[in-house]
Amino acid sequence: MSQHSATDPAPTTATATVARRRDWWRDAVIYQVYPRSFADSNGDGMGDLEGVRSRLPYLRDLGVDAVWLSPFYASPQADGGYDVADYRAVDPMFGNLLDADALIRDAHELGLRIIVDLVPNHSSDQHEWFKRAIAEGPGSPLRDRYHFRSGKGTSGELPPNDWESIFGGPAWTRVTEPDGTPGEWYLHLFAPEQPDFNWEHPAVGDEFRSILRFWLDMGVDGFRIDVAHGLVKAEGLPDLGSHDQLKLLGNDVMPFFDQDGVHEVYRQWRRVLDEYAGERIFVAEAWTPTVERTANYVRPDELHQAFNFQYLGTDWDADQLRTVIDRTLEAMRPVGAPATWVLSNHDVTRHATRFANPPGLGTQIRTAGDRALGLRRARAATLLMLALPGSAYVYQGEELGLPDAVDLPDEVRQDPAYFRGAGQDGFRDGCRVPIPWTRTGSSYGFGSGGSWLPQPANWGELSVEAQRGVAGSTLELYRSALSIRRSQPDLGAGEAVEWLRAPEGVLAFRRGDFVCVANTTGESVTTPSHGRVLLASGEVTEADGETKVPADTTVWWTTA
Repeated sequence: MSQHSATDPAPTTATATVARRRDWWRDAVIYQVYPRSFADSNGDGMGDLEGVRSRLPYLRDLGVDAVWLSPFYASPQADGGYDVADYRAVDPMFGNLLDADALIRDAHELGLRIIVDLVPNHSSDQHEWFKRAIAEGPGSPLRDRYHFRSGKGTSGELPPNDWESIFGGPAWTRVTEPDGTPGEWYLHLFAPEQPDFNWEHPAVGDEFRSILRFWLDMGVDGFRIDVAHGLVKAEGLPDLGSHDQLKLLGNDVMPFFDQDGVHEVYRQWRRVLDEYAGERIFVAEAWTPTVERTANYVRPDELHQAFNFQYLGTDWDADQLRTVIDRTLEAMRPVGAPATWVLSNHDVTRHATRFANPPGLGTQIRTAGDRALGLRRARAATLLMLALPGSAYVYQGEELGLPDAVDLPDEVRQDPAYFRGAGQDGFRDGCRVPIPWTRTGSSYGFGSGGSWLPQPANWGELSVEAQRGVAGSTLELYRSALSIRRSQPDLGAGEAVEWLRAPEGVLAFRRGDFVCVANTTGESVTTPSHGRVLLASGEVTEADGETKVPADTTVWWTTA
Protein backbone atom coordinates (compact mmCIF):
# COMPACT_ATOMS: atom_id res chain seq x y z
CA MET A 1 0.00 0.00 0.00
CA SER A 2 1.21 3.53 -0.72
CA GLN A 3 -0.23 7.01 -0.27
CA HIS A 4 0.27 10.02 -2.49
CA SER A 5 -0.52 13.72 -2.24
CA ALA A 6 1.04 17.00 -3.30
CA THR A 7 4.41 16.75 -1.62
CA ASP A 8 7.67 18.60 -1.89
CA PRO A 9 8.04 21.95 -3.63
CA ALA A 10 8.94 21.50 -7.27
CA PRO A 11 12.06 23.23 -8.56
CA THR A 12 11.36 25.84 -11.18
CA THR A 13 12.41 25.19 -14.75
CA ALA A 14 11.65 28.67 -16.06
CA THR A 15 14.61 30.30 -17.75
CA ALA A 16 15.15 33.06 -20.26
CA THR A 17 15.03 30.46 -23.00
CA VAL A 18 11.33 29.88 -22.33
CA ALA A 19 10.48 33.21 -23.90
CA ARG A 20 11.99 32.08 -27.21
CA ARG A 21 9.97 28.86 -27.65
CA ARG A 22 8.14 28.67 -30.96
CA ASP A 23 4.34 28.59 -30.69
CA TRP A 24 4.75 29.31 -26.99
CA TRP A 25 1.16 30.52 -26.79
CA ARG A 26 -0.31 27.16 -27.76
CA ASP A 27 0.39 25.69 -24.33
CA ALA A 28 1.26 28.76 -22.25
CA VAL A 29 0.15 29.18 -18.65
CA ILE A 30 -0.67 32.88 -18.37
CA TYR A 31 -0.98 34.57 -14.98
CA GLN A 32 -3.36 37.50 -14.64
CA VAL A 33 -2.20 40.40 -12.49
CA TYR A 34 -4.75 42.96 -11.36
CA PRO A 35 -2.16 45.66 -10.65
CA ARG A 36 -3.95 47.61 -7.95
CA SER A 37 -4.29 44.42 -5.86
CA PHE A 38 -0.99 42.62 -6.46
CA ALA A 39 1.81 44.54 -4.73
CA ASP A 40 2.18 48.10 -3.46
CA SER A 41 5.71 49.55 -3.67
CA ASN A 42 5.14 52.96 -2.07
CA GLY A 43 2.75 52.26 0.82
CA ASP A 44 -0.21 54.23 -0.53
CA GLY A 45 -2.52 51.21 -0.32
CA MET A 46 -2.73 50.82 -4.08
CA GLY A 47 -0.76 48.26 -6.09
CA ASP A 48 1.52 49.59 -8.81
CA LEU A 49 3.90 48.58 -11.60
CA GLU A 50 6.98 48.73 -9.41
CA GLY A 51 5.22 46.39 -7.00
CA VAL A 52 4.54 43.97 -9.84
CA ARG A 53 8.14 44.24 -10.97
CA SER A 54 9.42 43.40 -7.49
CA ARG A 55 7.36 40.19 -7.47
CA LEU A 56 8.33 38.91 -10.93
CA PRO A 57 10.79 36.37 -9.46
CA TYR A 58 7.87 34.85 -7.55
CA LEU A 59 5.98 34.38 -10.81
CA ARG A 60 9.02 32.87 -12.49
CA ASP A 61 9.40 30.42 -9.61
CA LEU A 62 5.68 29.61 -9.74
CA GLY A 63 6.32 28.34 -13.25
CA VAL A 64 4.07 30.49 -15.46
CA ASP A 65 5.01 31.50 -18.99
CA ALA A 66 3.50 34.97 -19.27
CA VAL A 67 1.93 37.74 -17.20
CA TRP A 68 -1.23 39.51 -18.30
CA LEU A 69 -1.60 42.96 -16.73
CA SER A 70 -5.06 44.43 -16.31
CA PRO A 71 -5.21 48.13 -17.33
CA PHE A 72 -2.70 50.54 -15.89
CA TYR A 73 -3.38 53.38 -18.36
CA ALA A 74 -4.24 56.95 -17.39
CA SER A 75 -7.82 56.76 -16.16
CA PRO A 76 -10.29 58.39 -13.77
CA GLN A 77 -10.85 54.84 -12.45
CA ALA A 78 -14.62 54.86 -12.85
CA ASP A 79 -14.37 51.14 -13.67
CA GLY A 80 -11.06 49.98 -12.28
CA GLY A 81 -9.04 51.37 -15.19
CA TYR A 82 -11.26 49.99 -17.94
CA ASP A 83 -12.22 53.62 -18.63
CA VAL A 84 -9.10 54.84 -20.41
CA ALA A 85 -8.36 58.55 -20.82
CA ASP A 86 -4.94 58.13 -22.49
CA TYR A 87 -3.86 54.83 -24.04
CA ARG A 88 -0.22 55.90 -24.26
CA ALA A 89 0.26 56.96 -20.64
CA VAL A 90 0.49 55.16 -17.30
CA ASP A 91 -1.82 56.38 -14.59
CA PRO A 92 0.23 58.07 -11.83
CA MET A 93 -1.27 55.71 -9.22
CA PHE A 94 0.58 52.87 -10.99
CA GLY A 95 3.78 54.72 -11.93
CA ASN A 96 4.95 55.99 -15.30
CA LEU A 97 6.20 54.78 -18.68
CA LEU A 98 9.70 54.24 -17.31
CA ASP A 99 8.23 51.84 -14.75
CA ALA A 100 6.39 50.00 -17.53
CA ASP A 101 9.59 49.77 -19.55
CA ALA A 102 11.55 48.43 -16.57
CA LEU A 103 8.86 45.86 -15.83
CA ILE A 104 8.86 44.58 -19.42
CA ARG A 105 12.66 44.36 -19.50
CA ASP A 106 12.91 42.57 -16.17
CA ALA A 107 10.19 40.12 -17.17
CA HIS A 108 12.04 39.24 -20.35
CA GLU A 109 15.28 38.70 -18.44
CA LEU A 110 13.40 36.25 -16.20
CA GLY A 111 11.94 34.37 -19.16
CA LEU A 112 8.46 35.84 -18.74
CA ARG A 113 6.37 37.47 -21.43
CA ILE A 114 4.13 40.49 -20.82
CA ILE A 115 0.60 40.83 -22.17
CA VAL A 116 -1.22 44.11 -21.62
CA ASP A 117 -4.92 44.82 -21.59
CA LEU A 118 -6.37 46.85 -24.45
CA VAL A 119 -9.79 48.47 -24.16
CA PRO A 120 -11.07 49.29 -27.68
CA ASN A 121 -14.84 49.17 -27.20
CA HIS A 122 -15.02 52.36 -25.20
CA SER A 123 -12.93 55.15 -23.72
CA SER A 124 -13.24 57.26 -20.62
CA ASP A 125 -15.49 60.28 -20.79
CA GLN A 126 -12.27 62.14 -19.92
CA HIS A 127 -10.61 61.02 -23.16
CA GLU A 128 -9.59 64.08 -25.18
CA TRP A 129 -11.81 63.11 -28.11
CA PHE A 130 -14.90 62.83 -25.96
CA LYS A 131 -14.24 66.01 -24.00
CA ARG A 132 -13.90 67.94 -27.26
CA ALA A 133 -17.02 66.28 -28.67
CA ILE A 134 -19.01 67.56 -25.69
CA ALA A 135 -17.42 71.01 -25.67
CA GLU A 136 -17.92 71.59 -29.40
CA GLY A 137 -21.59 70.70 -29.32
CA PRO A 138 -23.87 69.17 -31.98
CA GLY A 139 -22.24 68.81 -35.36
CA SER A 140 -18.76 68.34 -33.92
CA PRO A 141 -16.83 65.86 -36.09
CA LEU A 142 -15.52 64.31 -32.85
CA ARG A 143 -19.05 63.12 -32.07
CA ASP A 144 -18.87 60.88 -35.14
CA ARG A 145 -16.11 58.90 -33.39
CA TYR A 146 -18.65 57.87 -30.75
CA HIS A 147 -22.35 57.04 -31.01
CA PHE A 148 -24.19 60.32 -30.53
CA ARG A 149 -27.87 60.32 -31.48
CA SER A 150 -30.95 62.51 -31.09
CA GLY A 151 -33.46 61.17 -28.62
CA LYS A 152 -36.98 59.95 -29.24
CA GLY A 153 -40.12 61.64 -27.97
CA THR A 154 -41.57 65.06 -28.65
CA SER A 155 -38.47 66.86 -27.41
CA GLY A 156 -35.86 64.12 -27.58
CA GLU A 157 -36.39 63.20 -23.94
CA LEU A 158 -36.27 59.42 -24.56
CA PRO A 159 -33.19 57.33 -25.36
CA PRO A 160 -32.54 56.62 -29.07
CA ASN A 161 -33.23 52.90 -28.60
CA ASP A 162 -34.07 50.36 -25.90
CA TRP A 163 -30.57 48.99 -25.24
CA GLU A 164 -29.64 48.41 -21.62
CA SER A 165 -26.25 48.87 -20.01
CA ILE A 166 -24.37 45.81 -18.81
CA PHE A 167 -24.09 47.67 -15.51
CA GLY A 168 -27.84 48.30 -15.34
CA GLY A 169 -30.16 51.02 -16.54
CA PRO A 170 -30.31 52.46 -20.06
CA ALA A 171 -27.23 52.28 -22.30
CA TRP A 172 -27.68 55.96 -23.20
CA THR A 173 -26.97 59.21 -21.36
CA ARG A 174 -28.20 62.61 -22.46
CA VAL A 175 -25.67 65.44 -22.50
CA THR A 176 -26.09 69.04 -21.59
CA GLU A 177 -24.98 71.10 -24.57
CA PRO A 178 -22.62 74.08 -24.29
CA ASP A 179 -25.61 76.45 -24.28
CA GLY A 180 -27.06 74.65 -21.24
CA THR A 181 -29.93 72.90 -23.02
CA PRO A 182 -30.60 69.14 -22.97
CA GLY A 183 -29.04 67.71 -26.08
CA GLU A 184 -28.02 64.53 -27.81
CA TRP A 185 -27.57 61.12 -26.25
CA TYR A 186 -24.43 58.98 -26.35
CA LEU A 187 -24.13 55.20 -26.16
CA HIS A 188 -22.34 53.44 -23.31
CA LEU A 189 -22.79 49.70 -23.00
CA PHE A 190 -21.12 49.89 -19.60
CA ALA A 191 -20.93 52.87 -17.22
CA PRO A 192 -21.91 56.39 -18.38
CA GLU A 193 -18.23 57.28 -17.91
CA GLN A 194 -17.38 54.76 -20.67
CA PRO A 195 -18.73 56.03 -24.01
CA ASP A 196 -18.56 53.48 -26.84
CA PHE A 197 -16.37 54.21 -29.84
CA ASN A 198 -17.93 54.18 -33.30
CA TRP A 199 -15.80 51.62 -35.14
CA GLU A 200 -17.37 52.58 -38.46
CA HIS A 201 -15.34 55.80 -38.34
CA PRO A 202 -11.89 55.35 -39.92
CA ALA A 203 -10.16 57.57 -37.35
CA VAL A 204 -10.96 55.05 -34.61
CA GLY A 205 -9.28 52.19 -36.46
CA ASP A 206 -6.29 54.38 -37.34
CA GLU A 207 -5.87 55.40 -33.70
CA PHE A 208 -5.93 51.88 -32.34
CA ARG A 209 -3.46 50.57 -34.90
CA SER A 210 -1.17 53.38 -33.74
CA ILE A 211 -1.73 52.39 -30.09
CA LEU A 212 -0.81 48.80 -30.94
CA ARG A 213 2.45 49.94 -32.48
CA PHE A 214 3.25 52.15 -29.48
CA TRP A 215 3.13 49.23 -27.04
CA LEU A 216 4.68 46.73 -29.43
CA ASP A 217 7.60 49.13 -29.81
CA MET A 218 7.81 49.18 -25.99
CA GLY A 219 8.35 45.42 -26.16
CA VAL A 220 5.06 43.92 -24.98
CA ASP A 221 4.42 40.38 -26.15
CA GLY A 222 0.71 40.68 -26.76
CA PHE A 223 -2.65 42.15 -25.94
CA ARG A 224 -5.72 40.89 -24.12
CA ILE A 225 -8.63 42.59 -25.88
CA ASP A 226 -11.37 43.73 -23.54
CA VAL A 227 -14.94 43.30 -24.82
CA ALA A 228 -13.53 41.98 -28.09
CA HIS A 229 -17.04 41.04 -29.17
CA GLY A 230 -18.47 44.54 -28.74
CA LEU A 231 -16.75 46.90 -31.15
CA VAL A 232 -19.17 46.73 -34.08
CA LYS A 233 -22.88 47.44 -33.62
CA ALA A 234 -25.72 46.38 -35.91
CA GLU A 235 -26.48 48.89 -38.63
CA GLY A 236 -29.00 51.47 -37.52
CA LEU A 237 -28.70 50.50 -33.85
CA PRO A 238 -32.06 48.65 -33.88
CA ASP A 239 -34.20 48.13 -30.82
CA LEU A 240 -33.75 44.81 -29.12
CA GLY A 241 -37.41 44.64 -28.16
CA SER A 242 -36.85 43.01 -24.79
CA HIS A 243 -36.44 43.95 -21.18
CA ASP A 244 -34.09 42.14 -18.81
CA GLN A 245 -31.58 42.07 -21.64
CA LEU A 246 -28.80 40.92 -19.35
CA LYS A 247 -30.53 37.55 -19.17
CA LEU A 248 -30.08 37.19 -22.93
CA LEU A 249 -26.33 37.72 -22.85
CA GLY A 250 -24.46 34.60 -23.80
CA ASN A 251 -27.58 33.01 -25.28
CA ASP A 252 -27.95 34.83 -28.60
CA VAL A 253 -26.20 37.25 -30.93
CA MET A 254 -27.11 40.74 -29.80
CA PRO A 255 -27.25 43.87 -32.00
CA PHE A 256 -24.41 45.32 -29.92
CA PHE A 257 -22.34 42.14 -29.36
CA ASP A 258 -20.68 39.52 -31.56
CA GLN A 259 -21.50 41.21 -34.86
CA ASP A 260 -19.73 39.68 -37.85
CA GLY A 261 -18.18 43.00 -38.83
CA VAL A 262 -15.82 42.89 -35.87
CA HIS A 263 -13.68 40.27 -37.58
CA GLU A 264 -12.37 42.69 -40.20
CA VAL A 265 -11.01 44.86 -37.38
CA TYR A 266 -8.98 41.93 -36.08
CA ARG A 267 -7.71 40.97 -39.52
CA GLN A 268 -6.26 44.47 -39.79
CA TRP A 269 -4.77 44.21 -36.32
CA ARG A 270 -3.22 40.84 -37.11
CA ARG A 271 -1.38 42.35 -40.07
CA VAL A 272 0.12 44.94 -37.72
CA LEU A 273 1.15 42.32 -35.17
CA ASP A 274 2.74 40.08 -37.76
CA GLU A 275 5.15 42.88 -38.69
CA TYR A 276 6.87 42.35 -35.32
CA ALA A 277 9.27 39.55 -34.46
CA GLY A 278 8.93 37.36 -31.40
CA GLU A 279 5.53 35.71 -31.80
CA ARG A 280 3.40 38.44 -30.25
CA ILE A 281 -0.21 37.43 -29.63
CA PHE A 282 -3.79 38.62 -29.27
CA VAL A 283 -6.20 37.16 -26.72
CA ALA A 284 -9.91 37.87 -27.04
CA GLU A 285 -12.30 38.45 -24.20
CA ALA A 286 -15.27 37.43 -26.32
CA TRP A 287 -18.54 36.55 -24.62
CA THR A 288 -20.41 34.64 -27.32
CA PRO A 289 -23.50 32.40 -27.33
CA THR A 290 -21.49 29.28 -28.21
CA VAL A 291 -17.92 28.11 -28.25
CA GLU A 292 -18.36 27.64 -32.01
CA ARG A 293 -18.88 31.38 -32.40
CA THR A 294 -15.90 32.00 -30.14
CA ALA A 295 -13.82 30.01 -32.63
CA ASN A 296 -14.57 32.67 -35.26
CA TYR A 297 -12.28 35.05 -33.37
CA VAL A 298 -9.26 32.75 -33.60
CA ARG A 299 -9.22 31.92 -37.28
CA PRO A 300 -5.69 31.89 -38.74
CA ASP A 301 -5.77 35.52 -39.90
CA GLU A 302 -7.36 36.95 -36.74
CA LEU A 303 -6.56 36.46 -33.05
CA HIS A 304 -4.49 33.73 -31.39
CA GLN A 305 -6.58 32.81 -28.36
CA ALA A 306 -10.01 33.48 -26.90
CA PHE A 307 -11.11 33.01 -23.32
CA ASN A 308 -13.28 29.96 -22.78
CA PHE A 309 -16.11 31.44 -20.75
CA GLN A 310 -18.26 28.40 -21.33
CA TYR A 311 -15.72 26.37 -19.35
CA LEU A 312 -15.42 29.00 -16.61
CA GLY A 313 -19.17 28.94 -16.08
CA THR A 314 -19.46 25.15 -15.87
CA ASP A 315 -20.39 23.58 -12.54
CA TRP A 316 -18.17 20.98 -10.85
CA ASP A 317 -19.98 18.14 -12.57
CA ALA A 318 -18.38 15.41 -14.68
CA ASP A 319 -21.04 15.28 -17.39
CA GLN A 320 -21.17 19.05 -17.81
CA LEU A 321 -17.40 19.34 -17.85
CA ARG A 322 -16.96 16.59 -20.43
CA THR A 323 -19.54 18.21 -22.69
CA VAL A 324 -17.80 21.60 -22.57
CA ILE A 325 -14.34 20.05 -23.02
CA ASP A 326 -15.47 18.07 -26.08
CA ARG A 327 -17.27 21.02 -27.66
CA THR A 328 -14.31 23.30 -27.05
CA LEU A 329 -11.77 20.97 -28.62
CA GLU A 330 -14.08 20.25 -31.55
CA ALA A 331 -14.68 23.96 -32.17
CA MET A 332 -11.03 24.93 -32.09
CA ARG A 333 -9.77 22.07 -34.25
CA PRO A 334 -11.05 23.40 -37.63
CA VAL A 335 -9.49 26.84 -37.11
CA GLY A 336 -6.19 25.48 -35.80
CA ALA A 337 -6.31 27.48 -32.57
CA PRO A 338 -5.47 26.22 -29.10
CA ALA A 339 -8.23 25.73 -26.58
CA THR A 340 -7.99 27.88 -23.48
CA TRP A 341 -9.10 27.00 -19.97
CA VAL A 342 -9.81 29.39 -17.12
CA LEU A 343 -11.47 29.12 -13.71
CA SER A 344 -11.28 32.66 -12.29
CA ASN A 345 -10.61 36.25 -13.27
CA HIS A 346 -11.20 39.79 -12.02
CA ASP A 347 -14.87 39.81 -13.07
CA VAL A 348 -16.21 36.64 -11.43
CA THR A 349 -16.39 35.09 -7.99
CA ARG A 350 -13.25 33.08 -7.31
CA HIS A 351 -13.75 29.39 -8.04
CA ALA A 352 -12.80 28.41 -4.48
CA THR A 353 -16.02 30.20 -3.45
CA ARG A 354 -18.18 29.23 -6.43
CA PHE A 355 -17.44 25.55 -5.82
CA ALA A 356 -18.18 26.02 -2.11
CA ASN A 357 -21.81 26.75 -2.98
CA PRO A 358 -24.58 24.66 -4.57
CA PRO A 359 -24.39 24.34 -8.37
CA GLY A 360 -26.39 26.50 -10.74
CA LEU A 361 -25.81 29.85 -9.01
CA GLY A 362 -23.72 31.34 -11.82
CA THR A 363 -20.41 33.17 -11.61
CA GLN A 364 -21.44 35.97 -9.20
CA ILE A 365 -22.06 34.54 -5.74
CA ARG A 366 -22.45 36.44 -2.47
CA THR A 367 -22.29 33.58 0.03
CA ALA A 368 -19.13 32.00 1.41
CA GLY A 369 -20.48 28.46 1.30
CA ASP A 370 -18.51 25.51 2.65
CA ARG A 371 -14.92 26.78 2.61
CA ALA A 372 -13.27 23.36 2.98
CA LEU A 373 -15.41 21.89 0.21
CA GLY A 374 -14.71 24.85 -2.07
CA LEU A 375 -10.96 24.60 -1.61
CA ARG A 376 -10.97 20.85 -2.16
CA ARG A 377 -12.90 21.23 -5.40
CA ALA A 378 -10.81 24.21 -6.50
CA ARG A 379 -7.59 22.22 -6.13
CA ALA A 380 -9.07 19.32 -8.07
CA ALA A 381 -10.43 21.63 -10.77
CA THR A 382 -7.01 23.20 -11.19
CA LEU A 383 -5.31 19.88 -11.86
CA LEU A 384 -8.05 18.98 -14.33
CA MET A 385 -7.65 22.32 -16.12
CA LEU A 386 -3.86 22.06 -16.33
CA ALA A 387 -4.12 18.54 -17.78
CA LEU A 388 -6.26 19.62 -20.75
CA PRO A 389 -4.78 20.37 -24.19
CA GLY A 390 -4.03 24.00 -24.86
CA SER A 391 -3.34 27.11 -22.82
CA ALA A 392 -4.45 27.88 -19.25
CA TYR A 393 -5.02 31.08 -17.29
CA VAL A 394 -4.39 31.60 -13.59
CA TYR A 395 -5.83 34.58 -11.73
CA GLN A 396 -3.65 36.14 -9.05
CA GLY A 397 -4.14 34.53 -5.66
CA GLU A 398 -5.85 31.38 -6.85
CA GLU A 399 -2.53 29.58 -6.33
CA LEU A 400 -3.02 30.42 -2.65
CA GLY A 401 -6.55 29.01 -2.62
CA LEU A 402 -7.99 32.44 -1.89
CA PRO A 403 -11.77 32.66 -1.53
CA ASP A 404 -13.83 35.68 -2.46
CA ALA A 405 -14.23 38.32 0.23
CA VAL A 406 -18.01 38.08 0.43
CA ASP A 407 -18.54 40.32 3.47
CA LEU A 408 -17.09 43.63 2.32
CA PRO A 409 -19.04 46.51 3.87
CA ASP A 410 -21.10 48.52 1.43
CA GLU A 411 -19.17 51.71 2.08
CA VAL A 412 -15.89 50.33 0.69
CA ARG A 413 -17.28 48.90 -2.55
CA GLN A 414 -16.05 50.38 -5.82
CA ASP A 415 -17.60 48.19 -8.51
CA PRO A 416 -19.69 50.63 -10.61
CA ALA A 417 -22.36 47.97 -11.18
CA TYR A 418 -23.02 47.95 -7.44
CA PHE A 419 -24.25 51.53 -7.58
CA ARG A 420 -26.74 50.96 -10.41
CA GLY A 421 -29.70 49.31 -8.78
CA ALA A 422 -31.24 47.92 -11.96
CA GLY A 423 -28.09 46.09 -12.96
CA GLN A 424 -26.14 43.05 -11.92
CA ASP A 425 -25.22 42.61 -8.28
CA GLY A 426 -21.91 44.41 -8.68
CA PHE A 427 -19.88 42.32 -6.25
CA ARG A 428 -16.70 42.00 -8.29
CA ASP A 429 -14.77 43.73 -5.50
CA GLY A 430 -14.72 40.41 -3.64
CA CYS A 431 -12.24 38.87 -6.07
CA ARG A 432 -10.14 42.04 -6.24
CA VAL A 433 -9.07 42.28 -2.60
CA PRO A 434 -5.24 42.67 -2.42
CA ILE A 435 -3.49 39.33 -2.06
CA PRO A 436 -1.47 38.37 1.05
CA TRP A 437 2.27 37.86 0.88
CA THR A 438 3.16 37.57 4.57
CA ARG A 439 1.52 36.23 7.73
CA THR A 440 1.45 39.62 9.45
CA GLY A 441 1.66 43.31 8.69
CA SER A 442 -0.82 46.10 8.05
CA SER A 443 -1.73 44.58 4.67
CA TYR A 444 -0.13 41.13 4.94
CA GLY A 445 2.88 42.16 2.89
CA PHE A 446 0.88 43.78 0.10
CA GLY A 447 2.59 47.04 1.02
CA SER A 448 3.89 49.03 3.94
CA GLY A 449 0.57 50.80 4.42
CA GLY A 450 -2.99 49.58 4.23
CA SER A 451 -4.90 48.25 1.25
CA TRP A 452 -7.53 49.91 -0.91
CA LEU A 453 -10.01 47.15 -0.05
CA PRO A 454 -10.04 45.59 3.42
CA GLN A 455 -8.51 42.11 3.63
CA PRO A 456 -10.13 39.26 5.58
CA ALA A 457 -8.78 38.47 9.02
CA ASN A 458 -7.57 35.02 7.95
CA TRP A 459 -5.54 36.34 5.02
CA GLY A 460 -2.21 35.79 6.80
CA GLU A 461 -2.67 32.02 7.03
CA LEU A 462 -3.30 31.93 3.29
CA SER A 463 -0.27 34.05 2.44
CA VAL A 464 2.70 33.13 0.29
CA GLU A 465 4.86 33.09 3.41
CA ALA A 466 2.54 30.65 5.17
CA GLN A 467 2.41 28.25 2.23
CA ARG A 468 5.82 28.43 0.57
CA GLY A 469 7.75 25.18 1.12
CA VAL A 470 4.85 23.55 2.98
CA ALA A 471 4.12 20.11 1.54
CA GLY A 472 0.50 19.80 0.45
CA SER A 473 -0.20 23.54 0.47
CA THR A 474 -2.14 24.95 -2.44
CA LEU A 475 0.83 27.08 -3.48
CA GLU A 476 3.09 24.03 -3.67
CA LEU A 477 0.39 22.09 -5.50
CA TYR A 478 0.41 24.77 -8.22
CA ARG A 479 4.20 24.87 -8.37
CA SER A 480 4.40 21.11 -8.66
CA ALA A 481 1.66 20.97 -11.28
CA LEU A 482 3.25 23.65 -13.44
CA SER A 483 6.66 22.00 -13.20
CA ILE A 484 5.23 18.62 -14.20
CA ARG A 485 3.20 20.18 -17.00
CA ARG A 486 6.36 21.66 -18.44
CA SER A 487 8.42 18.48 -18.10
CA GLN A 488 5.82 15.99 -19.38
CA PRO A 489 5.93 15.78 -23.19
CA ASP A 490 2.28 14.72 -23.41
CA LEU A 491 1.00 17.76 -21.52
CA GLY A 492 0.51 21.26 -22.88
CA ALA A 493 -0.37 21.79 -26.53
CA GLY A 494 -2.74 19.40 -28.27
CA GLU A 495 -6.20 19.12 -29.73
CA ALA A 496 -7.72 15.96 -28.27
CA VAL A 497 -8.01 13.66 -25.28
CA GLU A 498 -8.73 9.95 -25.20
CA TRP A 499 -11.59 9.36 -22.79
CA LEU A 500 -11.33 6.28 -20.57
CA ARG A 501 -14.09 4.32 -18.90
CA ALA A 502 -14.77 5.62 -15.41
CA PRO A 503 -17.44 5.44 -12.69
CA GLU A 504 -20.34 7.86 -12.81
CA GLY A 505 -19.25 11.34 -11.77
CA VAL A 506 -15.62 10.69 -12.67
CA LEU A 507 -13.65 12.03 -15.64
CA ALA A 508 -10.73 9.95 -16.91
CA PHE A 509 -8.65 10.61 -20.00
CA ARG A 510 -5.31 9.74 -21.54
CA ARG A 511 -2.84 11.90 -23.40
CA GLY A 512 -0.03 9.66 -24.57
CA ASP A 513 1.66 8.26 -21.45
CA PHE A 514 -0.23 10.69 -19.22
CA VAL A 515 -3.53 9.87 -17.49
CA CYS A 516 -5.79 12.23 -15.54
CA VAL A 517 -8.67 11.11 -13.31
CA ALA A 518 -10.98 13.66 -11.68
CA ASN A 519 -13.57 12.57 -9.14
CA THR A 520 -16.27 15.25 -9.05
CA THR A 521 -18.52 13.34 -6.64
CA GLY A 522 -18.89 13.68 -2.91
CA GLU A 523 -17.77 10.10 -2.30
CA SER A 524 -14.52 8.17 -2.68
CA VAL A 525 -14.27 6.02 -5.79
CA THR A 526 -11.95 3.15 -6.69
CA THR A 527 -10.36 3.16 -10.13
CA PRO A 528 -7.62 1.14 -11.81
CA SER A 529 -4.12 2.44 -11.16
CA HIS A 530 -2.59 3.90 -14.31
CA GLY A 531 1.10 3.64 -13.53
CA ARG A 532 3.08 6.00 -11.32
CA VAL A 533 1.27 8.81 -9.54
CA LEU A 534 2.75 12.16 -10.52
CA LEU A 535 0.54 14.40 -8.41
CA ALA A 536 -2.82 14.45 -6.64
CA SER A 537 -4.92 17.29 -5.29
CA GLY A 538 -5.69 15.22 -2.19
CA GLU A 539 -4.44 12.07 -0.53
CA VAL A 540 -4.97 8.89 -2.57
CA THR A 541 -4.35 5.27 -1.60
CA GLU A 542 -3.07 2.53 -3.93
CA ALA A 543 -3.27 -1.22 -3.33
CA ASP A 544 -3.42 -4.30 -5.55
CA GLY A 545 -3.49 -2.36 -8.81
CA GLU A 546 -6.33 -0.10 -7.74
CA THR A 547 -6.45 3.46 -6.47
CA LYS A 548 -8.89 4.95 -3.98
CA VAL A 549 -9.59 8.51 -5.09
CA PRO A 550 -11.27 10.66 -2.42
CA ALA A 551 -14.23 12.93 -3.07
CA ASP A 552 -13.47 15.99 -5.20
CA THR A 553 -9.92 14.92 -6.03
CA THR A 554 -7.89 14.83 -9.23
CA VAL A 555 -4.93 12.51 -9.83
CA TRP A 556 -2.18 12.59 -12.46
CA TRP A 557 -0.38 9.42 -13.54
CA THR A 558 2.31 8.50 -16.01
CA THR A 559 2.42 5.09 -17.62
CA ALA A 560 5.98 5.61 -18.85
